[in-house]
Amino acid sequence: MKLHIIGSGPAGLAAAEAGLAAGAQVCLIDDNPAPGGQIWRGGPGAWTDPRARALWEQVKDHPRLTQLQTAQVVGAVAPGSLLLENETGGTLVQFERLIVCSGAREVVLPFPGWTLPGVTGAGGLQALIKGGMAVRGRQVVVAGSGPLLLATAATALAAGARIEAIVEHQGLSRLSRFGFGLALRHPGKLRQAVSLFAALRGIPYLAAGQIVEARGPDALQRVVVRTPRAVREFACDFLAAGFGLSPNTDLGQLLGCAIAGGAIEADQRQRTSVQHVWAAGECTGIGGVDKALIEGRIAALDALGLAPTARELSVRRQCHDFSALLARSFALRPSLKDMCRPETIVCRCEDVTASALGPHGGWREAKLATRVGMGACQGKTCSAACSFLFDWTGPGARMPIMPASAGALSQIE
Repeated sequence: MKLHIIGSGPAGLAAAEAGLAAGAQVCLIDDNPAPGGQIWRGGPGAWTDPRARALWEQVKDHPRLTQLQTAQVVGAVAPGSLLLENETGGTLVQFERLIVCSGAREVVLPFPGWTLPGVTGAGGLQALIKGGMAVRGRQVVVAGSGPLLLATAATALAAGARIEAIVEHQGLSRLSRFGFGLALRHPGKLRQAVSLFAALRGIPYLAAGQIVEARGPDALQRVVVRTPRAVREFACDFLAAGFGLSPNTDLGQLLGCAIAGGAIEADQRQRTSVQHVWAAGECTGIGGVDKALIEGRIAALDALGLAPTARELSVRRQCHDFSALLARSFALRPSLKDMCRPETIVCRCEDVTASALGPHGGWREAKLATRVGMGACQGKTCSAACSFLFDWTGPGARMPIMPASAGALSQIE
């Protein structure tokens, strides 16, 4: 039996390892040049998580593994068929059983100055550092909401950056409830959080804070933040602004999978609503590496007609409980809309401001009138911001889900 797996992050690698161990042929497809996804970015030479190395050792030279790296999925052409594009052009791939591990995207919220060079997403800065960008001696402010802020600050600090401040939008009461929830049901996660805080000791941590604006004539030089006690200004070279992650459901939508709560809907065996299609990892809901690993493994087992153990199902439930705690604790608060002023650019591809979007009643109407979402990213960045700012329903996925050449699209009969 052959499994096709989209994505070689933790969920994809776990699915590949389980599939190979069970005797399947596995085809692992990823648009990055190296395995690992965003969580284990940088490839085997950069990994510090022993679980990544252990999985990779099990799969990398396996005779039943086929790898297609730097191959992006353009779309689902017909039932059981995907269109891929790599440096040699387009290729149609037929699949019998498909596991979608398409990960997540960072949520970007606009504020004055967010388009200046030097302003990135929190995950974006982490990825740049893992990719080799030098930040030694550079000043960094991390702001937004969620645990990714701490992880990004720790990565930048370990790379030699000077962290000027960590600005968390949630207040102390909600953060305390999150910590209590970790202590009560997720002691391992609590130890991770304590370890991160210990590594970041001495760095100002401002709760209930909010970005006011990023400043600089041509590139970022300073960031202004507001807390309940004061307005403060920090000199910085980089502002990592993180407001959480959103499941990447584009391929799942094209395949016809049901979407619930912004994620690909999957049952406890990771089955989607489409026969012979499974989903695992962040595309089924944000929960981190532990959730991705167990979901990937369960998806592969079920795709091969094997049952997960009671312990594996218990681990999955525990991971989903943590995922729900994250969602409750770090849900974006309406007050974050105040960051965006009328003159603030929302769609950076087409330079569309908030005031130009405000009069419209929905995404499609605004798109027709302003070109929002019609630039290079095709709304992958600004549609989430518009959904949050204006309560619009975002655009549905359609072919091609990634920019593709005419040559690749010509493969469609």
